[in-house]
Amino acid sequence: MSASHGKTASPFKQPKAVWAVAFACVISFMGIGLVDPILPALADSLHATPSQVSLLFSSYLIVTAVAMLFVGWFSSRFGAKRTLVIGLAVIVVFAALAGTSGSIDGIVGFRAGWGLGNALFIATSLAVIVASASGGFGGAIILYETALGLGIAVGPLLGGELGSISWRGPFFGVAVLMAIALIATVVFVPDLPKPKHVTSPLAPLKALRHRGLLTMGIMALLYNWGFFTMLGYAPYPMELSAHQLGLVFTGWGLLVAAFSVFFAPRLQARYGTAPVLYANLVCLGIVMAVIAVGVATPTVVIVAVVVSGAFIGVNNTLTTQAVMLVSPVERPVASSSYGFLRFIGGGLAPYVAGKLADATDLSVPFYVGAATFLLAIPVLATGHKLLGQAEAHLGEGEPVAPSLTPVGSPAPAGTPRVVVAVGPYDNADAIVDAAARLARDTRSPLEVVHVQEVAVVEEQAVDTEAVELGRAAVTAHLDRLAAQGVAATGQVLTSVGDHAAAGRALARHASDVGARAIAVGRSPRGPLAQFADGSFTTALTHAAVCTVVLVDSDTAPRPLSAATLAELRGAAG
Repeated sequence: MSASHGKTASPFKQPKAVWAVAFACVISFMGIGLVDPILPALADSLHATPSQVSLLFSSYLIVTAVAMLFVGWFSSRFGAKRTLVIGLAVIVVFAALAGTSGSIDGIVGFRAGWGLGNALFIATSLAVIVASASGGFGGAIILYETALGLGIAVGPLLGGELGSISWRGPFFGVAVLMAIALIATVVFVPDLPKPKHVTSPLAPLKALRHRGLLTMGIMALLYNWGFFTMLGYAPYPMELSAHQLGLVFTGWGLLVAAFSVFFAPRLQARYGTAPVLYANLVCLGIVMAVIAVGVATPTVVIVAVVVSGAFIGVNNTLTTQAVMLVSPVERPVASSSYGFLRFIGGGLAPYVAGKLADATDLSVPFYVGAATFLLAIPVLATGHKLLGQAEAHLGEGEPVAPSLTPVGSPAPAGTPRVVVAVGPYDNADAIVDAAARLARDTRSPLEVVHVQEVAVVEEQAVDTEAVELGRAAVTAHLDRLAAQGVAATGQVLTSVGDHAAAGRALARHASDVGARAIAVGRSPRGPLAQFADGSFTTALTHAAVCTVVLVDSDTAPRPLSAATLAELRGAAG
């Protein structure tokens, strides 16, 4: 986080490998809304019913769900780059085959193959971007989020434009763009090291034995049931052309992206994960009920669908964070387990909605979708205590995040200390040394806290730094200080969420240990990155109950005034 001062890092100054995968991410995320504008055209051109066309979603998502159980094993066995390349190649082939098909059954089958490629891709893309980001993982994650936003927003627009020419256009468009991304990935992405151990293909299913993960997974299944009911059936009552549908879902996608990246973390920080999710699910249930009641009025459906994008964006981000907070298993395994249940709900919903619409009328699937949103609330409530404990880093004997891992000798009890926060940046040594001078001047022990983050974007979560690297960094700081005659202790703080969440977690820790002061360096991240995922220093300053000292490692230290020294020496939290 705030570990160095100097040249401001831009999220867009990244190696070619990061740009290659980010481009592929844009095209992949386009697939979420790409086919929506052509659903009515497909039904007309291929003489299919809406329930038959809905199987495009079902086959794609159910195969994605099942594949999510095995992609962790596949990636750990064959490596992240090879998994990524195979996933892209599968998407290219099956998207092109879907465009050449002459029957709805053929397209449904080829969409299933597309789902397999999608699972391989989405399970590794964020990890590959973070691993390839020599310019800093913070900027790489911003780039990934930007790709997500562009893909979700541009997908319906491109689908509408190409669909207005022919319903085959979106399929061929994806095939061509993904082929470009495939070539760029092969050329620019280096071979990445394989994990030290191969993940068992049964690990994601076994992980569902943990109550917190299962609870959040079932909640996500119910949420996605309502979400994909709307996505699969809302285009029909709108009675719009492919081009017009593309514009509607582009507006929807812009709200999804904006609320996912910018607003969800701020709502979470102010109200907490569970309260925001409760309110959000109620709002989604109301929106779906409005669609059901006004299904005969296109304007009502259009407005409700666009508005739903805000709630969907918030839900996508916070649900994944909730899963990572309560999950006691490795991030990739938790992501696979959660993805399996999430996509199963999304895959079954359009099929069931089609059967209900054929047997009754078009409003019934939307009423059922509203009910699943509301049913997700009591399911989430059964895990409320677990989630609350995870946010407060208490736990019930299971490792939850944020968490602190001691390194070296324990700190002396009852003695107010100076805490210095550092991250995996070049100038961390200088920040620690400056904090050591502050600790000496205030006659306080020093505690070095190395902050590691779990980045959460949509359904994906990834450790931005290997756990052993954080411990090694703290050990190196302690050894260097010991050689200088400075006694210090160390911790590794693991935090799930954005940079601001890490700042608040550190503030809680400082309060718990009664710290005199917290020392941090200037952030190397640019203003765009800080706006998107929050400022560590700002959140820390607002949440801390002790003095926060901003250390500048590039200039000679100025001696503290007698009044400041007296204040710090007398502070005990």
